[in-house]
Order: sequence, then structure tokens, then C-alpha cells
Amino acid sequence: MKIFGVLDFIIYWSIIIMPFAVVISPAIANTLIGLFSGAFLISKLLKKEAICVNKTILISFICLIAIALLSFVNSVSYSSSIQGIVKLLKSLLIFIVCNEAVRDKRHLKKIIFSICCGVTLVSIDALWQYFFGFDFIHKIALHHDYNNLLRASASFPNPNLLGVYLAALIPLIAGLTIFYFKGKEKWGMFFLSILALIGLFLTLSRGAGLAVYLAILFLSIVGRKKFLILGLVAMLIIFPFVMPKNILKWAQEVNYNPVVFMLSKDRISIYSNAINMIRHHPFVGVGVNTFSKNYGKYKTESAERYVHTPDTIYAHNIYLHMAGEIGLFGFIVFLIFLFLIFKQVFNCYFNFKDQYLRAVSLSLIACLFAFLINGLTETSLYNSRVAMIFWFLIGISLCLSRLGKNSQENS
Repeated sequence: MKIFGVLDFIIYWSIIIMPFAVVISPAIANTLIGLFSGAFLISKLLKKEAICVNKTILISFICLIAIALLSFVNSVSYSSSIQGIVKLLKSLLIFIVCNEAVRDKRHLKKIIFSICCGVTLVSIDALWQYFFGFDFIHKIALHHDYNNLLRASASFPNPNLLGVYLAALIPLIAGLTIFYFKGKEKWGMFFLSILALIGLFLTLSRGAGLAVYLAILFLSIVGRKKFLILGLVAMLIIFPFVMPKNILKWAQEVNYNPVVFMLSKDRISIYSNAINMIRHHPFVGVGVNTFSKNYGKYKTESAERYVHTPDTIYAHNIYLHMAGEIGLFGFIVFLIFLFLIFKQVFNCYFNFKDQYLRAVSLSLIACLFAFLINGLTETSLYNSRVAMIFWFLIGISLCLSRLGKNSQENS
């Protein structure tokens, strides 16, 4: 039927364009998500087909939604909590559609090309913003923080969000550069990796920088790249002596305290208050999507002595934020969900013979790893613009199992 051809076309190209659209506009990216989700559901209904995602992974995520629903008992805003459930359902659709609808290796390569285009554009935009004072996509001004540090955000609202976006995708580019591409393609990907790293550096996002460093170190260790490991260790030793003066001054002002340097005093206060929230509601939390509405109630004098924080704020830590909203039970279920994801993708890496799919699987593991490390200092999972990248990467990771089986059957 002609309608299935139209639906397949919408799904095929919407998935390809979406990661690039995140750079331009969240509205465009959300529209594309709506298109491929709607087309996917209509196609499944008309064909009377079941969703074939890994059942254990699907059940674990459904359990997460169930616990989020249970958290309504403590919610101070049912409308906000309903929005939280809608966000979870959107996340579920993103990774289910990407898992089911990526057709083959050729489709996957187009998606990764789109990701590379997005990273290239936003990195150039960050450089443009740094030198000319504004980005060329939305005319966003270069950011000046309270330490008088110049920080690029490119087309994103703030530097840390740009850092989250780049940190989540740089390991994919770096991994394919190290493990797959050769000749001119390798040099091209190497140049893009350097460009993206420069863009990341201009954000001065410590969490994102640490996440990428550890992700590339992970790739080097698993891939047994001894020279790269030595280079990364040397970089860690040399950096304190060659860091820019303004960053060195900042480090001196906090007496070289690594915790304060990485987190800043306001985050330390927020984390302490978030732990107090969890202590009061350890099992089901204060209600999904209501952390900021509850935060002011759980501020303590001892935590606020570092820095006075607003009464409505996000946790700047996805784990504390999640445990605060849906309790420790929900947090544990989320960890189980992540374990199942990593287990499946690691199996793909160790069992595949196709070198491209092996390289992609290992690189995607590093991408998810980087996002989760960055989540220690950012509430990245609760910002829709960058959270959609995380769920997109999970969906692409899950589809590898099917693509690998098809590749082995056809070989």
C-alpha cells in the first residue's frame, strides 16, 4: 500500500535529520520526533505488528514509569507530574522507534553522517561566537560568567548545554576515527574530532571535559591503544602547567580544591539540600517532575553556608534529581535499565564480526558513558533539548543487535 511507503519515508528521514536539528532548534527536533513517532505507531497499528524491542529492557522502563506514577502520592503539582509522565513516554517512543526503524547499515551510516554534520556546525558556531561575540545561528551573545571567563554556547542557551551535547557525541566520532576509518576518511574524522574538542573547550564545562576525557580513555583501554593511553596520561600531567591564566586564577581562588573546582560552591549546596530531600522521602520521592517546586522546603542552614541557592532550582546532578523525584526504588530501576542497555551493546561489540558495527557499538557505549558521567554535574537528563540525544543514542545502540544478526546472515 502507498501509505506504508509514505510512513516509511517519514520515519527513515526524520530519524536521520533529528540529531542535526537539535543544533538548529529544539522545536524542529521535537517536530521530527513527533513525525517519526506518529508514523511508526500508525504503521504498527495498520500492520497489526507488535513492538519487538528487547522485552526485559522494555519491562524495566515500564517499571520506571510505574514508580513515577506511584510518586504522585507526594506530588505538590499533579499537572507537573503528568508532564513528567509525558516526558517519560516520549523518551520511550524515541528509543523504541530508533531501535525498530533503523533499517540497515546504510541507514545507520546516514544517521552518523547527520550527527557529524551537527557537531561540525555547532563547533564552528562556537568558534565564531568566541571571536565575534555572537553565534551565527541565533545571534546568542558570548557568555561571561561570574569569574569573568568567556564561555561559548553556540546555538544553545548556555555553555553547559553545549558541553552536554558535544560530550555525548564526541566519543562516537573519536571511536570511529580510532577503530574504523582509514586514509583520507580517518584524517577527515580526526580533524572533526579536534574541531569538536576545541568547541568543547570553549564551553569551559568541567563536567563535559571530564566526561570526554574518561570516555576516550575508556575507548583506548578497551581497544588496547597504548600510545593513546600514554598521551592521555601525559595530557593530565601537563595540563595544570599550561592551563589558560584565567582558569589558573580560578583554581587559585578555590585553593586548588578539586571538588570545589569541578563542582563550584553552589552545586555543593544544592547537592546537600537534594540529599536532605531524599532523606525525607527515600522510597517514592516528592513526585515526578516536581524537584524544583519542592527544593526550597528542604534547604538546610548547613548547606546554605556555602552559597545561598534559590528556592526553585534543578539538582545539577541527574542521579540526585531522579532519587529526589521518584525515590531510591525508581533510581535503582533506572540503574537496572542502564545495566541491561550496556550489557546488550557490549555483547554486540564482543560477538560481531562486522568491523564497522563493532566500532559503532564500542563508540556508542562511550557516548552513553560520557553522558552519564556529565550527569554527575548537570541535570542533562531533565533538559529536553539534550535528553532527546541520550534516548536517541540508546535507540541506535539497541538496533545494533538486529543489524549485526542481519549482517552475519548475509555474509
